[in-house]
Parts: sequence; C-alpha cells; structure tokens
Amino acid sequence: MSEIQTAQRAARRTRRGRTRGMRSAAPGQNTHLRVPFITRKIPPYDLLGEDALDRIEAAADRMLAEIGIELREDAEAMRLYRDAGAEVRPASGEAWNIRFEPGMLREILRTAPARFTQCARNPANNVEIGGDAMVFAPAYGSPFVMDLDKGRRYGTIEDFQNLVKLAQSSPWLHHSGGTICEPTDVAVNKRHLDMVYAHMRYSDRAFLGSITAPERAADSIEMCRILFGADFVDQNCVIMGNFNTTSPLVLDGVTTAGIRTYAGAGQGSIHLPFLLGGAVSPLTMAGSVAQCLAESMASAALTQLVRPGAPAILAGFLSSMSLRSGSPTFGTPEPALGSLVMGQLARRLQLPLRCAGNFSTSKRPDGQAMQQAMMSMMSAIQGGANYILHTAGFLDGLLSMSYEKFVMDCDMAGALHAYLAGIEVNDDTLGIEALAQNGPGEHLFGTDHTLRHYQTAYWDSALNDDQPYETWEEQGSIDSARRANARWKGILAAYEAPPMNEATDEALKDFIARKKAGMPDAWY
Repeated sequence: MSEIQTAQRAARRTRRGRTRGMRSAAPGQNTHLRVPFITRKIPPYDLLGEDALDRIEAAADRMLAEIGIELREDAEAMRLYRDAGAEVRPASGEAWNIRFEPGMLREILRTAPARFTQCARNPANNVEIGGDAMVFAPAYGSPFVMDLDKGRRYGTIEDFQNLVKLAQSSPWLHHSGGTICEPTDVAVNKRHLDMVYAHMRYSDRAFLGSITAPERAADSIEMCRILFGADFVDQNCVIMGNFNTTSPLVLDGVTTAGIRTYAGAGQGSIHLPFLLGGAVSPLTMAGSVAQCLAESMASAALTQLVRPGAPAILAGFLSSMSLRSGSPTFGTPEPALGSLVMGQLARRLQLPLRCAGNFSTSKRPDGQAMQQAMMSMMSAIQGGANYILHTAGFLDGLLSMSYEKFVMDCDMAGALHAYLAGIEVNDDTLGIEALAQNGPGEHLFGTDHTLRHYQTAYWDSALNDDQPYETWEEQGSIDSARRANARWKGILAAYEAPPMNEATDEALKDFIARKKAGMPDAWY
C-alpha cells in the first residue's frame, strides 16, 4: 500500500470512528500545555566540542585584551571598569578604550544569578529566566505595523495597545515584551510613558521598560514603584531593559547609563550585540560568535560593578547578510548554528541567554515568513535560550510588526510547548492495552486508552486547516494568512483587560500627566 493510500485510509477511518466525546473537543484547546513559563523536558543541543568552545572563548579574550571596548561619554562607567581592574586608555574626546585581562569579566560575572524570577502584577504570571526555564515574548522595535486590510504603515499607540492585548490573550506567550512597535503618533520623549502604561494596564504579565535615555529608564522604574510598591521593587526584579551594544566593540554612554539605572535599582537587563556578518562583525560565524560573547560580557559585567547580584542576561542577535545587496538576511542556517553555540557558551558562564526568535525578511505572512521563522526559532529552542524576545510578529527584517504573523507565530509557540514537553515513557504511554483491547486489524478510536488520552496526546492547532481538500474548497479555500486575519480580529473583539486597582491606575495616570506636562514635545 502506498503512503497516499495509507493516509486516505486513515482519514476515512478517522471520520467513521470518532466518538461523540471526541467530536466535542474544542480545537486548539491544549489546556494541559498552558504554563506561566516553560520548563524544558528535552536537553539542549551541544553543537561544538570543548576544544572549539575553548578557542572561541580565547578569541573573545584576545578581542577584549588586545583591541578593547570603546566606551563613550560615561565617566562613571569608565570609573567602575577602571576600579575593577580594567586598563583604561584615553581615546578621542569623551571616549576611552577599555581593555580587560583574560578571565576578568568572567570573574566579575560570577555574582550574576544563573536563574532569577521576574515578577508580574499577577503573581500567577511570574516567570523564571535561566536554567531549564524558557520564556516567550513578542517581537520588539518595529517602526511599522501591517495587516491584510490596511497594509504597511507607521505604528500608533492604538497599534501598540492592540498588540499588548493580543500578547495577553495568547496562552503561548509568557511575557508582555517591550517596544512591540513604535507608537509614532506620540512624541519621542513621551511615548515611553504610554508604552509602559499599556503593558501595565492591558496585561498582567511581566514586561520590559524603556532604554532610549537614562531618564526614561528611571521613569519606567518609578512607574513600577507605583504599581508594585517601592519596597517590593527594591527586593524583586519587576522590569528589565533590553540594551544593545554599538558594534563593533563600542558601548555608548546612553546605553551604559541606562544599564546602570536598571542595575542600581536591582532590576534586570539584557545585553545584546546586533551583529551583521561582514558589516559589524567577522563574516565567518565563529568570529561573530566570539565578538558577540566579548561584547555581551563587557556590557553585562557593568551590572555587577553597580550592584552585585543584579539580574543580567547574556544575549546574541546574529545575522547573515546578502553580500550582493548589503541587506540583512534572517532565518538563514548560519546564524541558527551560531545561536546553538551561544547556548553552550551561556551554560559555561552559568548565565541566562536571550537569542534568536521567529525572524523573517518576508514582506507578507507567507511561506517564506514561516520557513525562515522556524529555522531561526528552532535554533533558540535547541540551543537552550531562556528568554526569546522575538517570538511573535517579526516580519520585514524587523521593520514591520504583522498582526497576522503575530497570531501565526503564537500558534507555532503553542506547538513548541508540546515539543519542549518531550516524551513521557511509562506503562500507560507505551499503549500495549490499546492494541490488546480489540486485537489485530481493528481500529483504536474507541479503546479505553484512546478515550483517556485523546484530548492531551497531540497538540491541536487553533489556526491550521487540516480538513480534506474538498471541505476546504467548499468553505472558500481560505489560506493561513486570511485565517490569521480573522483570528486576530476575533481575539481583540473578545478581549477584556485584567482588573487593576483603581487608585493604582489613577496614580499611574497622574504620574504620566505630570511628566508630560513638564517637558515640550520632541519628535526626534
């Protein structure tokens, strides 16, 4: 019997053999998979041997000791590095070349926690970051949004709020994220207040704060003191900042001042080089990984110089590039391999890791988008990443946040919950009784074993169309992008904001109003 004949026969048996109870199961339910964060049950994949990892670490040490990191316009950060033992050489103007002896940064980073809790305003949604814990968060930083109805356009605060609501509504995301899109209809120097408030009001999950200026970082933390209470914030991580180095090998003063602001308050930070191979890092992936390690360690170490024990996440955003056009490429195999290696290096350092996500350069929520996304996302899953920021919505090389791809990616994230749960092997799951109940040649649809497991044995997509071709055609031949379009609209129509104490809400609004009134609008 051919594979096609076997599949057709199985489909006929399925349609004939379903019981009444099986027909009543809600598609996409998957309630057994819903968790505040994932505890992985499958091991990460170790790509390289110890000798190769030693050579990458040695290359990072040479970069730090022989070339150094350029620090710009932050004399306090320079003092902290110098007092810790780094060699400081004056560069041009308010800039210094900071050089680190091999092993120095690793020693400083020993006080950073290997695993920590970020608290949410709903304690049931607290997340663990590090070790075998994995957290999914939406994509971050797009100036544009797009959907099938209105096309590509600049993001607004309404789009930002909608995307926070979609994230809150997904059982497969664990974190509200940060700058899900840029709300370009709000002044640059004031939009951080509206973004942080949107996370607080329309989600009860953990979130990221502003990092674009140290005073905006301070505002984000102060809003958390209103939401959680000052004493609680001092003793717990309730907010994190996502900080980029300026590659190659530069830390600018705005970044380091922001890092110091978060660390000084005992809050978390992510330390991310954004490396384009051949442009700001070596074209070869081994060199990019070594540079990524060097930059991320130098950035993360600053947190421990400010406040030992402050949460810090090692990170890597590795990207290939089209050498014919100079454009970044996403979802390609080489950066995926690099993410696997970053996982191994993070485990050596005993630091949590952020890397990869559902990356794509496609301009539509199509086959290219999902093929590239899966290549990139699986590298984070297999590599052992602990915090995956770009889990949902990433399109157009991160220039656009797509409503349709957001829900398509969330559906994929649900499948990854099942994948990361692994396979449980015991007398029940081995299923011998299922075969024995009716004997050879008989279907298993009505057996006790099937009825006991049918709701939890397989992940059930809320978005895929798995019907026969004829049924799909009769129902309008609707493709996945159009199904996703209907789905995000339905989610927003049914959305209800999680309750918030009225006095707390008013205090947040008052803080925002006073802050905005105290400065003129700035649009650049």
